[in-house]
Amino acid sequence: MSTRTYYDPLHQSISLNSSIPEEKMVMELIDSSPFQRLRRIKQLGPAHLTFHGAESSRFTHSLGVFHIARRAINHLSDFDSRLKEQKFILYGAALLHDIGHGPLSHTSEEIFKIKHESWTAKLINSSQEISKILNKYGKGNAKAISDLIRLRTAEKKLIVSLISSQLDCDRLDYLMRDSYTTGTRYGQLDIDRIISAMTIAPDGDLAIQPKGLMAVEHYLVIRNLMYRSVYNHRLNEVCNWLLEQIIKTARKIGPKKLWADKSMSEWLWNHEKMSLESFLSNDDIVTGYHIHKWQDCSYSKLSNLCRRFINRNLLKALNISSFTMETRLESLAKARILSEKNFIEPDISCGLREQIVKSYHPYKYGLRLWDGDKLQALEEVSPLVERLIQPNQSSWLIYPKEIENELKIEIEKLKTKHN
Repeated sequence: MSTRTYYDPLHQSISLNSSIPEEKMVMELIDSSPFQRLRRIKQLGPAHLTFHGAESSRFTHSLGVFHIARRAINHLSDFDSRLKEQKFILYGAALLHDIGHGPLSHTSEEIFKIKHESWTAKLINSSQEISKILNKYGKGNAKAISDLIRLRTAEKKLIVSLISSQLDCDRLDYLMRDSYTTGTRYGQLDIDRIISAMTIAPDGDLAIQPKGLMAVEHYLVIRNLMYRSVYNHRLNEVCNWLLEQIIKTARKIGPKKLWADKSMSEWLWNHEKMSLESFLSNDDIVTGYHIHKWQDCSYSKLSNLCRRFINRNLLKALNISSFTMETRLESLAKARILSEKNFIEPDISCGLREQIVKSYHPYKYGLRLWDGDKLQALEEVSPLVERLIQPNQSSWLIYPKEIENELKIEIEKLKTKHN
């Protein structure tokens, strides 16, 4: 028998015991090379350029998700002891749910046009190292876990909801962790109350007892605030836009003219047929190295973009969310004209970043309140949750600081014109 403890800033000690088969499986998965790769992928992508403490990794987050899932299933097993049979599937899915993330986490989905859920399922099924471990502890475990993540199917509905729903273990961990690492104070959710309020609805799916209503309302408000203050922060939007332009520009130059190693070449120019080996070979270090090298390439657009990013010489961003789409496009056109007038290349210095976020989706695996007698949708019980259904839209005009004064004058003219 061996034990292992990970000391976590949020959850304190996360202990594993090899005499417990499902925990021994988790220990082996943690030691696998695909999971260790997550140490080299930042949880919040380039957000460390905005919030200097945001250096946490997907490895740390994934351990946290497993820990919360273990707490949740141990609590829910008091209502249905048969849930204990699902621990191998739940633990595997909780730990591996992010194994398919590319460099800089969600940013890579935008810039490389991949879906991390698809790659997660592919790795669980096709990585011999991962599938061998999973199937050793139960025939067909790898397929069951990949189906849970990709298709949201499982023997027990509740297991799916703990991995992918409006109140899953992933969200519970990342809201607390991202708040902690960025130094914001919004993510102080009551995890103990939320877990203790979890129960099983008559249909076998997850529900919340009335005593947990306020804790869940608080959690949903926190999610809204974190999107507005961190995930969609103006400088974070600028950094993501810059990375998108870097990869787009590199792709246009092409494999015959631009240096890239074997794995990055596949990511850039053959991502639809990329091998598992090339996928796993890329991480924040490899992508960062390429961006660093491209600063000195002979293509001025790419080198200028890379220097901006590496040296944190960021572009400016103006919130134009209240404008109509027509006015937003006019604003972008003005920014491009002013950039050209100041001998600045508009293609790599002017852009729009549009985001729409819903804090709560009532029809996308929504939450229910179960008091032992009546099952109700959360938005039917809570006016606060009903209001959170309304989408938040953000629109940022990105432009070089050299044109800021002139641009603001032009924007005021546009506002006057359309009022």
